[in-house]
Amino acid sequence: MSGPVSVIIPVFNRPTQIIEAVESVLEQNYRPLEIIVVDDGSTDETYAAMQELKSHNPQLIKLVQTANRGPGPAREVGRQLAGGDYIQYLDSDDVLYSNKFELQVKALERNPQCQIAYGKTRYRSEDNFKESAHGKRTGEQIETMFPSFLAGRWWSTLTPLYRRAISDRAGPWLDLKQEEDWEYDARVAALGIKLCFVDEFVCEVRSHSEDRISQMQLGLRTKLSSIAQARQLIYAHAIEAKLNPSFPEMQIFSRSAFHLARQCGAAGLGKESQKLFALSRRASGRPNKKEYLVYHFLAHALGWHRLGQLCCWRDRIKIGK
Repeated sequence: MSGPVSVIIPVFNRPTQIIEAVESVLEQNYRPLEIIVVDDGSTDETYAAMQELKSHNPQLIKLVQTANRGPGPAREVGRQLAGGDYIQYLDSDDVLYSNKFELQVKALERNPQCQIAYGKTRYRSEDNFKESAHGKRTGEQIETMFPSFLAGRWWSTLTPLYRRAISDRAGPWLDLKQEEDWEYDARVAALGIKLCFVDEFVCEVRSHSEDRISQMQLGLRTKLSSIAQARQLIYAHAIEAKLNPSFPEMQIFSRSAFHLARQCGAAGLGKESQKLFALSRRASGRPNKKEYLVYHFLAHALGWHRLGQLCCWRDRIKIGK
């Protein structure tokens, strides 16, 4: 008999979407499973909606309330309560296809050397347009998470199914406001684990305007500061995995860090700007490249804030041409 799957769903103020997400789990043609919904301090009828759903499925659904801290800490609460052999993270506005667990558990059983199974992920826009092709790189067979994950997180939170053992080895989700999912997966990647690929659509990510509103409410400085912290951690995980500037993905990461350094400077985050600039130089493997030397000189002459503003203004002019 295959082991149980623990599904962990953080939710904040999504009474309608959370029901759809949970129902997509209940419709799985795989058993046994458990569903752990962590209400991250909702202020509307979300908790009441989940209580109603739980009353019809008391053996399958666990419902937990916490203070509002964000998806990372909420997922960690769920992870600590999970009793399954496999871990599935699911955002409250996305859905799983009914064959997901059956296909991915079988893939892991057939490949004991692999720690994560993933499948093709479909993306649906706010106007209900459903893409026919797979999203990001979820339709490609990729054997390891690094180095590809250094260039960008090429799956979404619901795409992978983790063995419980690798989730435990990776450790807790961090209290980051942004890119907490990329940091977590980069930490998993640093463990050198292998992936197995399921060549089927297994889940769907849905876009909502409320996501953009919540990002605006978070505030630019808070958002950038958290991203800066996450990028430094991701780089540390890459170094732990012995990635170096010879990898093309490291060069992509370096350029991204340089761009983010300018954005942080423009937002008045001088310390973050300096740290990201230094990270970019190290990751590039060419710290004395002319571009870096000129930027460093100008930053000391004009200040990180002013230089960041000027660079971002120049970038907008280029885009407008």
